[in-house]
Amino acid sequence: MKWRLTGRYLVSVVLVVILVILFNMLLLLVFYSFQASQNGASLSESDRSLDRFTRGFTSELITDNGQIKVTEKGRKLLEEKKAWVQVLDETGKEVYAYRAPEGVKKKYTPMEVVNMYKYKEVDVYSTIFISEKRIGEVKYSYFLGFSNDYLQRFIFTFDVRDMWERFKSGSSLLLLVDGLIALLIGYVFSRKLTLPLNQLIDGIKRLANKDYTLHYQPKGIYKDVFFNVNHLSHQLQTIENERKKLDKMREEWIGNISHDIKTPLASIQGFAEMMKDPDYSFTLEEMREYAGIIEKKSLYMKDVIEDLNLSTRLRSTNVLLNRKKVNIVALARKIIIDLLNDTKYAHRNIDFQCDEEVIYLEIDEILIRRAMTNLLYNAMVHNEEDVKIAVSIERKEHTHIRIKDYGKGIKEEELAVIFDRYYRGTNTGESHKGSGLGMAIANDIIRAHGGEIRISSVIDRGTTIEIQL
Repeated sequence: MKWRLTGRYLVSVVLVVILVILFNMLLLLVFYSFQASQNGASLSESDRSLDRFTRGFTSELITDNGQIKVTEKGRKLLEEKKAWVQVLDETGKEVYAYRAPEGVKKKYTPMEVVNMYKYKEVDVYSTIFISEKRIGEVKYSYFLGFSNDYLQRFIFTFDVRDMWERFKSGSSLLLLVDGLIALLIGYVFSRKLTLPLNQLIDGIKRLANKDYTLHYQPKGIYKDVFFNVNHLSHQLQTIENERKKLDKMREEWIGNISHDIKTPLASIQGFAEMMKDPDYSFTLEEMREYAGIIEKKSLYMKDVIEDLNLSTRLRSTNVLLNRKKVNIVALARKIIIDLLNDTKYAHRNIDFQCDEEVIYLEIDEILIRRAMTNLLYNAMVHNEEDVKIAVSIERKEHTHIRIKDYGKGIKEEELAVIFDRYYRGTNTGESHKGSGLGMAIANDIIRAHGGEIRISSVIDRGTTIEIQL
């Protein structure tokens, strides 16, 4: 686009220059013709060439037995030039002629010789050039006549003062006309240049005012600019839609988090008020039961707050990884054992497979444990209790950790947002409420290690999560 715009600008400048030059040439031609019609004109280049030819023709005049004549070469030159020659003696009488037309005088007075040179001879329709040659003591004059309808001769006389006045007035007129031509072409070009620019400026103002509905027809020298503005408008519209969607998800998420925190907080507050009320008398067993409930609710709230804090740190890249060499096979096996040792998940079916017993990775053990625990936990709480979960580790160019369940699966539209911070799966029941950051935290931890995490799912056939480290 920049080259096209620059090219259009250069073409317009060159066009202005060419038109001005052509107009100036036209004016000069008109002025020259006018002067010629008034006072005659100077010799043209053709005139000067024929004048030199005439002076050089003396070498072609020779004497033979006391008679002057033209050499054979001279005759051929005259035929090529479509010219004729007439030689006069000192008295102006013809002594020799070659190809001279009928009607040419045989004797001339000095005044007639001058007129023959200055003006076109009416009777012979030729332009006459005159020269002379001395042979011995005799001086001969000769006419060379050229029969060319396009060859004209005029006498140009002028007054320097008059010419200066004409030059001043002509220059002023010329500058005025040249300026008008440049102004006209500049106006046409500026219209073509500024009209689409005004449209673009208006479009940018609309974009600044969050009006992303504009669409231009890409054409002209700003074709690429219009195309990019359309693309920008589409991108901004998409971003705006995503922002609104994210804002809605965040509001719902904040509402859910607030509700999830208020519920255990209400329990803690209620039991605390009962325990401090002197009207109530509790047994030691009841006090321990209430204390256990308070502790459980407190731990739940602590987990939610820690999730929020960890998610923020991961997203702001403020987490310093405590990398060390860890056997990922042993770590994965221990995570599965710890989950199955929890009484809530003791009856779950988790299968672990790995062809190697030792695969070392430079990782932050605590964060990787957290990520794998979140993914396994997600597979369990979003499926039926008897769902089969398979965990496998394979070492290729990179280490691949695969977590596959054969449960309900995830809808396609949910896969795109499964790792978003504010997404909470629709399969989550009342007993599985939490921060909703588990999958997002797992994704951020893997990416903080320079790895990748991918998810695929088929409804009623299960979900597969693959981690590459």
